[in-house]
Amino acid sequence: MEGVYRRLRRFYRPYLPLLYVSLSLMLLTTALQLAYPYLLKMIVNRVVIGHQFGELLPLSAAILVAALIKGVFNFTQAYLAQVFGSRTSFDLRNALYKKLNHQPFSYYDRIHTGDLMSRMTADLDAVRMFFAFGINNLMSIVLIVFMGIGLMLSMNWVLALVLTALMPILAVTALRFNSRLHPVFQNVRRALGRLNSGVQENLMGMRTVKSFAKEPFEIDKFNERNNAYYDANMDATKLWRTFFPFIEFVGNIGVVLILMVGGWLVMSQRMNLGDLIAFLSVVWYMIWPMSQLGFYLNNWTQATAASERLLEILEYPDDFDAETEHVSKEMQGRVEFRNVSVKFGDKNVLSNIDFVAEPGQTIALLGLTGAGKSTLTSLIARFRDASEGQVLIDGIDVKEWDRHRLRSQIGVVFQEPFLFSTTIFANIAYGRPNASVEEVERAARVADAAEFIDALPEGYMTLVGERGLGLSGGQKQRVALARAILLNPSILILDDATSAVDMETEYEIQQALQQVMEGRTTFIIAHRISSLKRADQILVLDDGKIVQRGTHDELANQEGLYQEIFRMQFQDFASMSEVPVAMQTGTEGNC
Repeated sequence: MEGVYRRLRRFYRPYLPLLYVSLSLMLLTTALQLAYPYLLKMIVNRVVIGHQFGELLPLSAAILVAALIKGVFNFTQAYLAQVFGSRTSFDLRNALYKKLNHQPFSYYDRIHTGDLMSRMTADLDAVRMFFAFGINNLMSIVLIVFMGIGLMLSMNWVLALVLTALMPILAVTALRFNSRLHPVFQNVRRALGRLNSGVQENLMGMRTVKSFAKEPFEIDKFNERNNAYYDANMDATKLWRTFFPFIEFVGNIGVVLILMVGGWLVMSQRMNLGDLIAFLSVVWYMIWPMSQLGFYLNNWTQATAASERLLEILEYPDDFDAETEHVSKEMQGRVEFRNVSVKFGDKNVLSNIDFVAEPGQTIALLGLTGAGKSTLTSLIARFRDASEGQVLIDGIDVKEWDRHRLRSQIGVVFQEPFLFSTTIFANIAYGRPNASVEEVERAARVADAAEFIDALPEGYMTLVGERGLGLSGGQKQRVALARAILLNPSILILDDATSAVDMETEYEIQQALQQVMEGRTTFIIAHRISSLKRADQILVLDDGKIVQRGTHDELANQEGLYQEIFRMQFQDFASMSEVPVAMQTGTEGNC
């Protein structure tokens, strides 16, 4: 487990001086705390028993001064420890968020958003609590124990040995408790991640849940995960239930032994009463932090389990190499695929893809659901990498392009557009935040979005709901299209970008896009033949392979998949009853 914190050292190393000063002040605080029993011994022996009443006032004043200095030191050390933990977690949070922003698309295919949120909040806070409080608390116990034993040895070595004999029992118990608690808290963290994932997924899909009247099913699923989280916490509670009473029992045994042995020493005049009272006072000072040892170990174990989950993100292999990604120039837009294949596990998603798109050409991709159309376009902007072959832009492998520069010159409109919870203006200007009002409005007009935006109460300053709620599917697609147009890209990728608009609106957008597509290499994924009739080249994909290629006129007169889709969409009214069945088998959706 120590290796976990060693792997995190780059985050806390710059702030170690704060921790060192804090621990130094804690050393002084502990010494002042143990000065109380010593002063109490002097009061009993000199004032109560020795009748030196003149020393009562200075000894009482010494206790007050020690308490005042201890309070100042205690506040300062706690403040510095808090700063140490907060700054460390601040840098750690930034590093995690930066890492998540640089993860490839495939990473998010495998992990749940709710689990990531749990790591960024609950797990990170557990680490912060340990750095801010846990380290000091554990060190405080160590200092109190060792300094307390030293003080007790100076007062009476016989009683000190009696108490010290109990220390191995406490140490072995604490180590066993910690070894059993670590896997339990790993399970707690995993259960919390699953619970958060379920809640996040359910809230995002609430409309779907309600439309299918599946509220009872989702409530049962939540209860199942909530019960798993509850059971995991109860497993930890059962360990505490065993540990805490045992520690307290051992401590009380120590007190009884000291009273018995110390009482005998006092009665036999081998020890002063003041020394015995001071000795018991030291013991009580030690028992309280020792009784809290389980809590502090709990804090440490939680932080360790949480750190392991954070390191899974931080140490996930990077998918970019700054040394190879060195090309940063203006893009002309020539795209070439050379014998490209893509595998997801053992499955071939694309096989032996070869084609060239010259600058300014429009390439249309057509195929049934799962044919590999979206995967093909995702290779251009390096959302994914080819398993075999090469993807080249302007004759340069995409792996050699600076990734930021590459993507800043490629405009992408996804089939399911994402809008941020901000104004429509900010959503359109997301790729170019310094764009003028006129440029944003022009992009909206080209995307056929200006009319509905102007009709909104606050126009372009209208706030959209989370993930674009409040706008229709077609309106979100047009805003996303305007966002891509404003980027003024060399390559434009439209992944079924007009699927959520009616045919009349689609026609108007297509007319406006003719001007936008002029001089740009454009890739269009569509299921409507009308959307791709004007393409310079149409690639028909089936099962990850290009089975046909050519213009609309050429493919419409060839036997094959293109002609079948064309007939399904434009057959005469006499056979319209067959259309829904045919379309259900593959002419809707996307890959």
